[in-house]
Amino acid sequence: MEWNRPSIEKSLPNFYRLFFIPNAKSAFYFTLFFSFIASMPLCAQQGFSTGDLTVVEGQQERGIITGRVETRDGEPAEAVTISVSGAYTVKSDPSGYFKLDGVRPGTHTLTASYVGLQVQRRTINVVAGESVKILITLVEDAQALQEVVVSSEVGAKIVDKETEYVARMPLSNLENPQVYNVIPKELMKEQVAVDIGAVMRNAPGSVPQIYASGGFGITTRGFNSGINARNGMETTSGRSSLDIANVERIEVLKGPSGTLFGAAVSSFGGVVNLVTKKPLELPQTELSYTTGSYNLNRLSVDFNRPLNADKTVLFRLNTAVNRQKSFLNYGFNNTFLLAPSLTYKMNERLTFQFDAEYFHTNNTRIAYNTFQAASGITGSSAIPLDYRTSLFNEDLDAKTKASKFFAEANYKLSESWTSSTVFSYVGEDVDYSNQYYLTWTGPTQVARSVSRFGPIYNNYTNVQQNFNGKFRTGSIGHNLLVGANYRYYRSRFIYGSTGVLDVLDVSKPFTAIARQAVDTTIKESPFPVADQEVISAYASDVVQWTDRLSTMLSLRIDHFNRKSMPSAEGYTQTALAPKFGLVYQVLKNRLSVFGNYMSGFQNLQPALQPNGTQLVLDPVQAFQSEGGVKMELMNKKLNLTASYYHIIIDNATRVDTAGYTIQDGEQVSKGMELELIANPIRGLHLVAGYVYNDNRIIKASDATIEGNKAVGAPENVVNFWASYTFHGKLNGFGLGLGANYVDRIYPFQDNVFVVPSYTLLDASVFYQQPKWRLGFKLNNISNERYWDAWSVPQAPRNAAVNLTLRF
Repeated sequence: MEWNRPSIEKSLPNFYRLFFIPNAKSAFYFTLFFSFIASMPLCAQQGFSTGDLTVVEGQQERGIITGRVETRDGEPAEAVTISVSGAYTVKSDPSGYFKLDGVRPGTHTLTASYVGLQVQRRTINVVAGESVKILITLVEDAQALQEVVVSSEVGAKIVDKETEYVARMPLSNLENPQVYNVIPKELMKEQVAVDIGAVMRNAPGSVPQIYASGGFGITTRGFNSGINARNGMETTSGRSSLDIANVERIEVLKGPSGTLFGAAVSSFGGVVNLVTKKPLELPQTELSYTTGSYNLNRLSVDFNRPLNADKTVLFRLNTAVNRQKSFLNYGFNNTFLLAPSLTYKMNERLTFQFDAEYFHTNNTRIAYNTFQAASGITGSSAIPLDYRTSLFNEDLDAKTKASKFFAEANYKLSESWTSSTVFSYVGEDVDYSNQYYLTWTGPTQVARSVSRFGPIYNNYTNVQQNFNGKFRTGSIGHNLLVGANYRYYRSRFIYGSTGVLDVLDVSKPFTAIARQAVDTTIKESPFPVADQEVISAYASDVVQWTDRLSTMLSLRIDHFNRKSMPSAEGYTQTALAPKFGLVYQVLKNRLSVFGNYMSGFQNLQPALQPNGTQLVLDPVQAFQSEGGVKMELMNKKLNLTASYYHIIIDNATRVDTAGYTIQDGEQVSKGMELELIANPIRGLHLVAGYVYNDNRIIKASDATIEGNKAVGAPENVVNFWASYTFHGKLNGFGLGLGANYVDRIYPFQDNVFVVPSYTLLDASVFYQQPKWRLGFKLNNISNERYWDAWSVPQAPRNAAVNLTLRF
């Protein structure tokens, strides 16, 4: 069946066409609608009438409950559930502290509960406008808690999917009409993970990809997505990659997410958002050392301290040094991370958050492969080169660094309204980057060339303002977000290429190309890159019709301005990104069905062609329809999400077999996703996912590729991880087992060349106690030979051992 957007638009009812098909009229009515909604709180304060809608008076002044949970020997108790009269619930943080805002004045019963522990109850009196402080002491001491904590804390955090970044507002998983995955640091530790690639395989449908430029991304829902968000703001890893030592959790939002995140952050497959570690009130230090295959040596430190007695100024520092050789005969990866963060609680209303990252890399790049028809090579497994052999010497290396600064001011305007002002700066600098290219011209013949990038300076500056509020119009509740973002991108670029250095026969003796041969051949010159400016405004209203039925109405408008430069005139573009979501909780707080209509867009940089020219690209737009079900059962110990999606791409770009970018068609990606995360019994943790994706080129100027699979999009992807931590006499001892399956991939749009499917099996054994942890991980147990989407061989069987101390 041939899909086309005009026919889909015509099939929609007039109401939906008005709100969901971007045009000037829909922009006007959406703006008018949100202006009306946003004005409701003001109307309520001034006593204005809003026609047939009655705006209720603001809530009466509420009280606050703060406190700390500790064991009887004075140790903090984390993740203890605090509930007040069954209406207000929160969990204690790693320092044992908790806070409940907006509690109704009066006498309440406060309960503190934890799996396997005796429930504590207190009677408290809350006074309007005042704060009640309470200390809760659990019956068990720290030693008695070890068995319970060690076996259950990881499972609880693996299942927990609560986040404010996905919707940019407090919204539970069951209330959110969008599919998303969360990978917590506890799961990373279980898997003795040291790099972002292995971690990302825990998100259903996520296939990692290292770029020839040295950056990192994933394929999800048939599209490539970089790691472009950090704490909800723009970041980049396109040339410098990243380190996971400062990562608290990773959130993967599925589908086009341009409405809340914009074109610079989101891809059509989704958004990857890194949530960094924040300062805590409890002094603690964690020292971790990992060693393993290919001379792996990694040392990381997590240092946290309050800087004053009342704990209003908190400091945390994460740092990591990584050294490792490649499994190839040439290659290495050396990195250094320094990431300080500071929290300043000025008063009960105003809090400042500051953090920074400095990440330095010195490593070798991967080789990008292309294949001419005369080579007769139609698959990665048929490449006539030894699996562990590199055709380039490791003195053809790269040096890059990334500097990231983040500042946020959170102000509580009232009990129902908050303001968040955020500044972020990301500088990704390349001193130099030697990148390798192989063109297979015959059965055993290959042409070698090298390009050198750098110095390159990519600077991204963002300023963002968000207002969040809750209010009611009659019996209808509203959770409103109104925000604006200003983005400025500036780049300076030096580029050079050797052209074809030689053509060798790999069936005969040969030597790897060294830097000296490149230095005497390469010609470098400035490559023009235009500055970019984007001004955005967005709004999102979650309308709570009943305690079970809600809708999400969202709209974003982006004004993109590409500055002029000597080689090209500047131009402007304005794009709209609407979003609609519907959620009905069939079983309150346990089972919900949902549907969404989301859009995204991309203002593309001109594409660098193999002959050195640039292709100026038009914006690409995406429209997704999705429906599914979410379940949280067994007191939230079992979390299941299942959905079906359909994504249409207009002005799609593709890369032909010669490496040229072409923008000429339409693409449709459709499929289903299934995710299960569970902690069904004490000590057992399960993470599993299955994704089916059919991403095809529907329309193109080259009729021979119409109906072909899109580049880099596997059809079936499976992930699985299970671990069990023993209790009793073997308390703290645990085992883990994992598997990943990735279907075959077509790296070129003609679908002739095939990257074969592969299955990876991993296993771990560990012993953990509150003060220390020892873990061993064996990766790729079957020693399977497999390749990424660019036919680059991946690591065979390897192992890692980790020792972590906490004090």
